This record gives sequence, C-alpha cells and structure tokens, in this order.
Amino acid sequence: MAEAPNFQNEMRLLLRERVIETARRIVCTEGWGAVNMSRVAKEVGVSRPVLYKEIGKREDLAEVVIRQEVDTFLVGIAASLAAHPDDVLAGLTSAVDYTLRTGADNILLKAVLSGRSATDTELLPTLMTEPEPVLGRAITAVTAAVRAQYGLTGVSDAELGSRAETVVRLALSHLFQPTGPLEGAVDQIDLVVVSLFEPLLAR
Repeated sequence: MAEAPNFQNEMRLLLRERVIETARRIVCTEGWGAVNMSRVAKEVGVSRPVLYKEIGKREDLAEVVIRQEVDTFLVGIAASLAAHPDDVLAGLTSAVDYTLRTGADNILLKAVLSGRSATDTELLPTLMTEPEPVLGRAITAVTAAVRAQYGLTGVSDAELGSRAETVVRLALSHLFQPTGPLEGAVDQIDLVVVSLFEPLLAR
C-alpha cells in the first residue's frame, strides 16, 4: 500500500517555494535592498516567526534564493553535456556557452549586478566568493556530471575535480565580470578546456 503523503511536509515545501518566488520577484524588480523579512512574510501570508523558523535570517534567505538559481543553471549544464555524449571537450564548451548566455539573460543576476543601492551589493560576496551556495555547489555538480556522462575511468576524482574547478572558476569570472563579447570568453575558456582535458583522453 502506498504511503500517504505527509501533509505537513508538503505545506513546508509550498511555503519555501512561495518565499523564494516572492524574494526573487522583489530582487528582480526593486533590488536586494528592498528585501526584508517582514515584507516577505506579509506578501507570502505568514507571520515573521514562521518565516524565521522555516528560512532563518535575511542572509539565509539570500542563500536559498541563490541556491535555487544555481540549480537551474546546473540542470542546463547537464543537458549541454548530454548533447555531446561522446565528446567531453565539445560538451564542456557547450556547457560554458550555455552558462554565459543564460547568465547574460538572467533577470536575478542582472538585478544584483545593477547595484540599485549599496545594500544590493550584499549579495555579490555570496554569488562570487562563498563556497556555498555557488562555487562549491557548481564544482561538485559539474564534476559529477562529467564523470556520469563521460566515465573517464582512468582519471582520479581529485584530478577530475581540480580540472572541473578551473573551468567553473573561469566561467564564473567571465559571468560576473565580462570584459568583452561572449563569444570571445567562450573561445578563451575553450582553450583551457582543451589543455586540461585533452591529455586525459589519451590515457
């Protein structure tokens, strides 16, 4: 007999989804400086104590919102790799291209980087330097996706992780601090991808 759904857990998941959607909408339309726990609680329709219990502090809310945004990117990255099932170099280049193009059109990212006020820049350290939820999560996910898609059985986890980290860091650098056309950034990272991964394929 199938286990009955846990109503309380479903309600908590629904609450988190509504909180994330509300916070994301405020950031995209007014900037991170306009986000506060009282406003989010009111718009979602819960009390502040309930919101604090479920999410935590304002800084925790930022991490939750960013983590969900990152997860969306990671799904697309996995799909980019899968589109080149037998070519790790083409797959990684495609994943980089997807990341930079999607990032350039990302409303949340643009809202944060536009810096409507000084408080908007509070999200930048989390986006760019914190091990979680962006950098560490991306490195782990990309490493696992490359392993799952291409095997590379002769390559150790540490070696693969180190190479994936280099590519992820480069992509994030170009994403958050673009200095020229997107195509140029993809070409630049592609050179690194080839130098890092082509020797592995010869093993």
